[in-house]
Amino acid sequence: MDVTTFHNEWWKEKIVYQIYPRSFCDSDNDGIGDIAGIISRLPYLKDLGVGVIWLSPVYASPDADNGYDISDYYDINPKLGSMDDMTKLIEQAKKLDIGIMMDLVINHTSDEHEWFTKSRNKIDDYRNYYIWRKGRGKGKAPNNWTSFFMDEVWEYDHASDEYYLHLFHKKQPDLNYENEKVIAEVEKIMRFWLDKGIVGFRCDVINVLVKETFEDGKGFPIKGLEHYKSKEQNHQILRDLRQNVLSHYDCFTVGEAVMVNLEEARLLSEPDRKELDILFYFDHLEVDRYVSRYIPKRFNALKLLKVLTKWQQGLSWNAVYFENHDQPRIVSHYGQDKEYWERSAKLIATMQLTLRGTQFIYQGQEIGMTNFDFSSIDELRDIESFNIDRLMKKLFIPKPLRWKWIKLSSRDNARTPMQWDDSEYGGFSTIKPWIGVNANHKQINQASQVDDPESLLSYYRQLIQLRKDSDTLKYGEFVSVYANSHLMVFARVLESEIYLTLLNFSSKQRKIPLPLSGEVVISNLLRDEYCSTLEAYEAIVIKNDLNAEVEYDYI
Repeated sequence: MDVTTFHNEWWKEKIVYQIYPRSFCDSDNDGIGDIAGIISRLPYLKDLGVGVIWLSPVYASPDADNGYDISDYYDINPKLGSMDDMTKLIEQAKKLDIGIMMDLVINHTSDEHEWFTKSRNKIDDYRNYYIWRKGRGKGKAPNNWTSFFMDEVWEYDHASDEYYLHLFHKKQPDLNYENEKVIAEVEKIMRFWLDKGIVGFRCDVINVLVKETFEDGKGFPIKGLEHYKSKEQNHQILRDLRQNVLSHYDCFTVGEAVMVNLEEARLLSEPDRKELDILFYFDHLEVDRYVSRYIPKRFNALKLLKVLTKWQQGLSWNAVYFENHDQPRIVSHYGQDKEYWERSAKLIATMQLTLRGTQFIYQGQEIGMTNFDFSSIDELRDIESFNIDRLMKKLFIPKPLRWKWIKLSSRDNARTPMQWDDSEYGGFSTIKPWIGVNANHKQINQASQVDDPESLLSYYRQLIQLRKDSDTLKYGEFVSVYANSHLMVFARVLESEIYLTLLNFSSKQRKIPLPLSGEVVISNLLRDEYCSTLEAYEAIVIKNDLNAEVEYDYI
């Protein structure tokens, strides 16, 4: 493989760090994180090895869904700062060789956006900016679709005697992509931010833009998905956005695709398609779930490796992540966040940072933040969690079990404030934040780890540097080697060089039944050599040469 062809695509080598602004750092002590707080932490991110910061939405918003309901794409939410702050962030980050990536939320706007106000009032052509339909009778919606928040998708507007579509919250009306003026507006938004110096977009729910038909839908719990997921016109819109806008800038895109399978992902992100550069998928986070995130089953390392192999080998390039603002904390999910908290967090870091693809780390992941310790649903802020609770109540699921599942999988697990130190509010703010701080911030925080050479944070820095220094870890082929319900082994191979990642996802010592050997390059137990067994939650990476005495018949 000639890796020089890859180096021209700079974003393949960067570590992307996702920031959820309202929960990252509160500079003015109003309980809400802000852009100035992010600026103050840029040296920390540079030291970690971050090359791109992805910001969850900072646009003007009424905050019905924490900024994913945008009322003005050309302004900043005053709770988070100003446009001057945003300009300063882009400039200060650039000085540290860190690019800023924006969240592009274009399936819907806020119902308080000027476009929707004009649409509701039938001003000029704005009515056709959104999707309006007559009901099927008095009090009957246009069809039976259900939203991604497990609620109705049609909201009746008394003034115009019609319903508007919202695949998410009722304050997030869907835009109408049959209207070329809407597409022109999106292109204008993209140019505005790219001209300000950002380096790309994370594209929110990007495969459901086009609603092909409005017939009744099938399926459970989301009805209607087959009428708007990954339609050909959606692909054409992405190709047009690439040709008309993105191709004129040195930037990249990563798409969040709803319920995407491998074939759909290829159509959205393979290079010859000229649509998205890379794609987020979800299969690898659902091997221990029956229905999306919410109904758990036993974890199995073999199943996880099969899923990872499918995607690592199935796409030309991957977006590699294990946490984001919509997922529970990974150390509480696939690790063990009590007795083996640090060890299992290092194991997961080892797994992630030796996979092939652009790496995405979520704020707090690098210090091992865990799921929240809230005691009741009343302490949550996430609208999806409340809707899931109502749905499960309709299905007669007992309240204690509902709370157990929601506590395990709520999006708010990842939205508690960043734990900077052991002070009252974790160094995030000096006053009570907008959402609770995990009580374990007394033990788990950045300040306690930053100068400790054996801490989880230091381990992330070591892994990032190891990856930076190795073409094999950046660009080598991914090979599945061995797995059972507890153990996982995979390889990265480039020319004659091989790195083997060995992982034990259990609290017992386990033996790997393969004749593996090589130089230990990193170990979460500070091991100097490997001798066929792994301790509880041990992770080790060994390096060897394919021409060495050991025969790697499985490669």
